[in-house]
Amino acid sequence: MSPDSPTTAEIAPDPQLEKRTRRRFSAPEKLRLLAQADALAHGEQGAWLRRNGLYAAQLSAWRKQQTEHGLEGLQSQAPGRKAADPRERRIEQLQRENSRLQRRAEVAEQLVELQKKVFQLVEKAQQEKRS
Repeated sequence: MSPDSPTTAEIAPDPQLEKRTRRRFSAPEKLRLLAQADALAHGEQGAWLRRNGLYAAQLSAWRKQQTEHGLEGLQSQAPGRKAADPRERRIEQLQRENSRLQRRAEVAEQLVELQKKVFQLVEKAQQEKRS
């Protein structure tokens, strides 16, 4: 079949599906969902999770956040890594510089030892030459 044939149809994507976003839950909504999940009878949680589009791992993560940090733990947080404390960044920088300088000092000490050995060999050769 050629692409110009009338049997091929273009599929128009649904604009709602083009940009999918992750669902975000507020702290009161998380508390409400946790209370609903806790009130369910044994064996009903799977169907309830599917109806609400949730995963069991989300509930356990929310429970863990709530037990560790209370209501503030359920608040939504900014995505990604937390901004590094400038003091921590400075400490890391100083530690890197310290290790670099220690390596340079070790190399310098090894060079001094090498120079001492070369000097001893040269002196020994000169003494043998004189005798």
